[in-house]
Amino acid sequence: MTVELNHTIVPSHDKHASAQFLAEMLGLSVGAEAGPFVPVELGNGVTLDYANREGFGEEHYAFLVDDATFDAAYQKMVDRGLEHWADPGHTQPGEINTRWNGRGVYFPDPSGHNMEILTSTPADAS
Repeated sequence: MTVELNHTIVPSHDKHASAQFLAEMLGLSVGAEAGPFVPVELGNGVTLDYANREGFGEEHYAFLVDDATFDAAYQKMVDRGLEHWADPGHTQPGEINTRWNGRGVYFPDPSGHNMEILTSTPADAS
């Protein structure tokens, strides 16, 4: 058996709001609450299990998406007036990047995590 990431727990101030936010941005569904978790399943079977927590730091979550998903998510950011940046340090506000022959953008989720969507990875640039 190969090693695969199955799930990760995402700390949040409001697990329902954070899960719904990500699902709406990326065109995904929120799964049924399971114990203390609200899951959002990604296309490769990995789930982000949102859980209410206090006193957590900002984390970074990056999602490889196709062009249509990027366009739809970016339009939602613009329509909602959601802050977004071309870089992880948030020094290029209101922009997207074109790294690795694709596009990428960073945006905050309701709990302050630094979310990223990108259409290419460094492997695609070679």
